[in-house]
Amino acid sequence: MSPNPQRSVARSYERFERALELIPGGVQLLSRRPSRFANGVSPVYAASAKGARLTDIDGNEYIDWASGIGSIILGYADPVVDEAVHKQIETGTVYSINHELEIELAEEIVRKVPCAEMVRYAKCGGEACAMAIRIARGTTGRDGVLFSGYHGWHDWYLAANLEADQSLDSHLFPGIEPIGVPAALQGSAIPFPYGDIEALAKQLDRHRGKIGAIMMEPFRSETPPAGYLAAVRKLATEHDAVLIFDEVSTGIRYSPGGVQPFVGVTPDMAVFAKSISNGFPMAVVAGTRAVMEPSARMFISSTYWSDTIGMRAALTTLREVEKRNVPEQLKNTGTLLKSELNKLAETTGAPLVCQGIETHPHLRFTQDDDATNRKLATLYIQEMAKRGCLGYPAFYLNAAQGSAEIEETLEAAKATFTILTKAVDENAIDAALECDPSIEPFRRLVT
Repeated sequence: MSPNPQRSVARSYERFERALELIPGGVQLLSRRPSRFANGVSPVYAASAKGARLTDIDGNEYIDWASGIGSIILGYADPVVDEAVHKQIETGTVYSINHELEIELAEEIVRKVPCAEMVRYAKCGGEACAMAIRIARGTTGRDGVLFSGYHGWHDWYLAANLEADQSLDSHLFPGIEPIGVPAALQGSAIPFPYGDIEALAKQLDRHRGKIGAIMMEPFRSETPPAGYLAAVRKLATEHDAVLIFDEVSTGIRYSPGGVQPFVGVTPDMAVFAKSISNGFPMAVVAGTRAVMEPSARMFISSTYWSDTIGMRAALTTLREVEKRNVPEQLKNTGTLLKSELNKLAETTGAPLVCQGIETHPHLRFTQDDDATNRKLATLYIQEMAKRGCLGYPAFYLNAAQGSAEIEETLEAAKATFTILTKAVDENAIDAALECDPSIEPFRRLVT
């Protein structure tokens, strides 16, 4: 796949200018801001998507390696999921009473997810995380929360920056002002560094008897240190704190039951969204009966949490992921991608390495300073976009990405890596960039 000099994205940016007049910040999700990609070169608006490919409103087609910011696991517009949803729409989506899909989906989740004995539903990850925290606090009678990683935009989480402006720097991104978050929440949410079991133990001792929940991303692109999650589990039990795995981003890419069978550690609760329903809005909070049952007395309620579209999409996706053995497929795709990209980097002399767990590999740029590496990451995004590959220097895999997509991507990467090498050798990175360095909105401790 070669650069297309006719690959204009003019309409995308015209529409974005209009969006800025109507929508604060122009987007609903930070990860979709043009500054997250190659601003001015990458597309901003999609017209359609099918399988592994996306078409923008300027008519350009891309292989999408961001997979709907991690929400797509089977591929865009998967025919099995979409057909199930279409049939469901014909019989109604929201009713004045309940639908038995609530029970059927709950049974499927209980069968697959180790910690699941009871479930609640929501529509997105941040909302489900907030629900999980409410349940944990209500069940334990304790307000304190220790957390590691990114868990949404709600007050309970952003309250961490009331204590210190830098609390969320490594978990979310630097410079967040907790505007609109009640000052009374100061000290209620406290971060701990991922992988450091002694740091967590000290926090639990410091706040002994006050911590109701330990909320954490079990991992992201790298496998957790040996024994770390088991040690977290042990500490949570010793301190009578509810251990919550935020599996929104990891999802069901590692097994049909999420990461718990993969890491061999069972939390008290787990939160799912994104890939659990292949792009349809749906989220799940699952947990042990002891933790979940008290929530029957808590005010946690919403009209749309049990709409049948999300539930049907989730039920179908869960079954298809198991039926098609998608986790194994994604592992094989990632293994091949990592191997071939590393070969290309060695051949071209590109200053990078592809590393991380096979299901979510990422590029690490190897120059001495962060500013240069950030520019190289943007140059990579820019040149790959010119060659029809949309994404970040990290890969969200889905089952529709096959041999054709890998072949085209490697062809694009070979040309892009050559450009990176030349830019470094000639000290001409700035000259090669056609946009400002991309902004990474989620610098998480859990990579």
